[in-house]
Amino acid sequence: GETQAAREVDEDTLARRRRVLGPDHPGTLTSQNNLGRDLSRLGMYQAARELDEDTLARRRRVHGDDHPWTLITASNLAFDLRRLGEVEAARDLDADTLARRRRVLGDDHPQTLASASNLAFDLERLGEHQAAAELRSEVGQRRSGQGKASTSGQ
Repeated sequence: GETQAAREVDEDTLARRRRVLGPDHPGTLTSQNNLGRDLSRLGMYQAARELDEDTLARRRRVHGDDHPWTLITASNLAFDLRRLGEVEAARDLDADTLARRRRVLGDDHPQTLASASNLAFDLERLGEHQAAAELRSEVGQRRSGQGKASTSGQ
């Protein structure tokens, strides 16, 4: 229903933005990112992966590896990889995204905590139960305001 309708709107918007703004314009990349999420929500993980890989490469080139928008796309790609059964690749990307978000956004930022939760899920699926439990505990403490002081900017 709504996700399919969103996909159709996002496909149209992306085509228009590519034509008018070019493939690397930040607005075009936002539309491309949105379409990737639509595809993922529709269970079209391989198509989402391919689009997210392209979006990530472009965002890295346009914005840099540490830009928050780049990190959003990296997180989306990790989700696609996880759904496709490529959990080790998802773990590697989630670990990198978490490290970057900690550095850029701080330990307690909601996106950083989401990355930590994603990595914990990957670790659990890979049988790294202790590491997953420790990371989940840290996320829980930070979400409840009992975490360590933020290390951003150090």
